[in-house]
Amino acid sequence: MSTDCIFCKIAAGEIPATVVYRDELVTAFRDIHPVAPTHILVIPNKHIPSTNDLSEADQPLMGHLLGVVPKIAAQEGVVQSGYRLIVNTGPDANQVVMHFHLHIIGGQRMKYPMG
Repeated sequence: MSTDCIFCKIAAGEIPATVVYRDELVTAFRDIHPVAPTHILVIPNKHIPSTNDLSEADQPLMGHLLGVVPKIAAQEGVVQSGYRLIVNTGPDANQVVMHFHLHIIGGQRMKYPMG
C-alpha cells in the first residue's frame, strides 16, 4: 500500500467509496465522475502505479482482475448490452490517479471513434 494513494486508501477501507465488489485481490467501486450510467473502477488492492509497472509476477493478479469484470458487468446489468473497458496509462492518456485501474463503462451506446 502506498500511504499517499487514494485508491490504496479506498482498497483498505480508509476512505469511503461506493464499493460494488471486493475480495482479497481487487476492489471495484463507482467512479465519482461517471461518463455513463455504469462507470466502475476496478483496482488491484496491491499498489501498482500503472500498466508500465506490471511484472511477470503480477500476471495471476491481473488475470483475476479481468476475471471479475464479467461478474461486475452482470451485477450492473450491462453484460448482455455490452460495455467498454479502458485502461489509461500515463499523462497523455489522462491517467489521473497513479494506481492501475480499469474502467468498466456501459449502460448506453458507446461513441466511436475513441480518442
